[in-house]
Amino acid sequence: MSDNLHNQPVLNEYKQQVADYFNSRTNYDDSNLAQKRARHFVEAVPIQKGQTILDVAVGTGLVAISVAELVGNDGKVIGIDIANNLLNIARGKIEELGIKNIELIEADADDIDFSENSFDAILCCSAIMCFRDIHNVLRNWYRFVKPGGLVAFNSYHEQSLMAPTIFAACAKYGISLPNIHAPLGTVQKCENMLKEAGFQNIDVKTEQFGKCLTLNDARNTWNGKTWLYPDNPLLKLPTSTIEQIKAEYDTQIEALATEKGVWWDITTFLAIGHKA
Repeated sequence: MSDNLHNQPVLNEYKQQVADYFNSRTNYDDSNLAQKRARHFVEAVPIQKGQTILDVAVGTGLVAISVAELVGNDGKVIGIDIANNLLNIARGKIEELGIKNIELIEADADDIDFSENSFDAILCCSAIMCFRDIHNVLRNWYRFVKPGGLVAFNSYHEQSLMAPTIFAACAKYGISLPNIHAPLGTVQKCENMLKEAGFQNIDVKTEQFGKCLTLNDARNTWNGKTWLYPDNPLLKLPTSTIEQIKAEYDTQIEALATEKGVWWDITTFLAIGHKA
């Protein structure tokens, strides 16, 4: 393991934005979506006793704690994250449960360095889209994982989470909002990215976590200023313009409403690739 992992990461403006966003989500464990997504993720990945696992963007430990139980006392889980508030929540849960085989490190996923062939599996649940250079991250994971090992991540469909609606609202005011989900936003893109990094025997499963929202809840899905993308153009706009874009977003949301509510699409992909 690289010694610099134990130094607090130096974050650029974008990474600080990401850290601040997740650090503000201290009720993360109360989310049924987060709980369900983590459970499905762990169930889909073949973890065995005695393995050494890296959990990238470990958050509050929803995946890591379950995986630690699966690998047992002879195995180990290392979890990294840049959101220290979430790491502190995870530490509290781990201490309360008396878990001894998890190590948590505050570190930037884009900058981590481990020895070649260090892990049986590298996991990343619902965070890979926030990395600056996904191609490079996956190439590094290929080096870190042992022959016969695997990587697993999940990502959102490029049209999930009201993306078309927020893009259309922004476009009306001449704002082109980049899609953070685009690089891994289809099955084919997930497969291609893993192949380019060297992985084989790739499997990408599609899952739907969406539901119908009330009109008021659907309006509240607006996330313009927390849209996690480098150089988010909305961060540079005056409040008056943001309010106009938000009003347009609300109008478009209202047009989507049916007697059942507004459909909140959360199509996700769970991708697994193996190292020969």
